[in-house]
Amino acid sequence: MLNAVDGPVARYFQSVEAALNGLAIYLSKPDLGVPGAGSAGPLLLPYIERLKNSFACWENRIGFTEQFRISRAESGFPVFQNVLELENDRGTAEKRLASIPEAGALRSEMVDFIFRQKELPEALQSQMAERLYLEQIGKGEIFSPFVLPETVRVTVNSATRRPYYVVTWAAFDGSNTLPMIYVAGIEDSAANVARLLVTGDGKLNDAVDIPLPVGGLLNPELAAQFDDFAGKNSAYSLTPATIASNMDKDFASLHPKHLHRMVLGPFYAAGVTENSNRIQEILTRVRKPENAWLLTWTMQEIFSKKERPEKRGIFSTTPAAEEFHIDTGDLEAARMGVSSFEKHALVPHDAYQALYASGEAASIFGNYRVHVISGNNVVSEV
Repeated sequence: MLNAVDGPVARYFQSVEAALNGLAIYLSKPDLGVPGAGSAGPLLLPYIERLKNSFACWENRIGFTEQFRISRAESGFPVFQNVLELENDRGTAEKRLASIPEAGALRSEMVDFIFRQKELPEALQSQMAERLYLEQIGKGEIFSPFVLPETVRVTVNSATRRPYYVVTWAAFDGSNTLPMIYVAGIEDSAANVARLLVTGDGKLNDAVDIPLPVGGLLNPELAAQFDDFAGKNSAYSLTPATIASNMDKDFASLHPKHLHRMVLGPFYAAGVTENSNRIQEILTRVRKPENAWLLTWTMQEIFSKKERPEKRGIFSTTPAAEEFHIDTGDLEAARMGVSSFEKHALVPHDAYQALYASGEAASIFGNYRVHVISGNNVVSEV
């Protein structure tokens, strides 16, 4: 638990803000792509913005609740209760704002109180913090426990003449306190969609206006069912292979060709988190406290190596099914249930220098791809 009056609270929020801003810079690189989905930045950045909005709300919230819980020994992110409370408060924000004086009136009252009482107006400060918190909730979308799927891109597979959707969604895993972003590449063999979207020469029908992003799966007959599926199949405990296989089984006309999962964390902040004594000890040597942090994330991918065609018999039909590739030669990939994965670490230049000077940079980063941020620049593969 972090108390609002403690110095580490301010440092924690400063560090998270710097880390998420740095991650956004990295994801904005034009050459950064996701196999089967194209440029990664436009797909992932909206969810990073949601996370930034959530942290801005939480920072205001501790001004009137005086406590904030994070998973200090594990992910370094807020515990799930904070995510649930933020989601619940979003639903009541407008009503609660109506019962709190306007910001200008509160400021005038605070100035008057200070002059009259010669002390800080704690009750008025608490009201102001609550107003700022409730206003912040309405300023942008937050990272909810589950962020509903959106279709963000549509093309046509020229070989199969099927529409190909790129669908994204997100979830905050409560058990492991990990934010996760999903990107799926899915072919749709439903006849009704093909007639609408695919021309006679196997191309996307330009005459159909698709206002991307579209809330939910583009196929309207499956959209509600797909929302339900994603909500039930987004836990960190489920491997990408399991999720893709479940999708393949649950939807006869949907053929998942790629599934990517971005798992954010752990996050390390000097003097706050306790998830690695070795990293914490080195981070305390960083000259500027605002640069004493390290953000890690993992990109996981599962892809279909081939599709077994549908088999029709006299008494039964076996639907088409995907054969997903898992690199059994890589024990960690097999354990994760993925075709491939990449581990990434983002670190300020000052912190990287401290890690390098310790002589332990190689052992700490291991097989991580390291990205060092200095100002508004991110240099990768240091």
